[in-house]
Amino acid sequence: MKNNYKINENIRATKVRLIDQDGSPHGIVDIKKALDLAVDASLDLIEVAPSSDPPVCKIGNYGKLKYEMQKKAAEAHKKRKKNITKEIKMSLNIGKGDYDTKIRHVEKFINEGDKVKVTIRPKGREINNRELMNEIVDNIINDTAEYSKLIDNPRMEGRQMAIFLIGK
Repeated sequence: MKNNYKINENIRATKVRLIDQDGSPHGIVDIKKALDLAVDASLDLIEVAPSSDPPVCKIGNYGKLKYEMQKKAAEAHKKRKKNITKEIKMSLNIGKGDYDTKIRHVEKFINEGDKVKVTIRPKGREINNRELMNEIVDNIINDTAEYSKLIDNPRMEGRQMAIFLIGK
């Protein structure tokens, strides 16, 4: 976190627009008077809007302001959505129960907002059975159609076929 707040004697303006600790404006005052008011309140004079003419300064606790800014930054970082791709792997001779479980996992991941990559991995000579691979891909697309959509056409990645799904 980077803050560019000038405080107390670091403020270089001769006149400032002052806001006291309660949030009520005092108007444009001399910097020395503003510093005296801050010292009398046992608080800091913080320059909150340096680009305005005259700069806006607030009487407040600089440590508390810094703490609040750190909390806001941490909360924003926590809420930020990470771009996650989950992968589900299937073989060509997957059983019905296993297939249904994998489809439920796809639905769960998509409902959580993730992108899902489904790969079909043939073993041994199964690589020659492209029709079965395409049939499984079509089944996956049809079974997940109500809550997901296909990003790109199914494609071969080496020996395996991959499809990418996202939520509607």
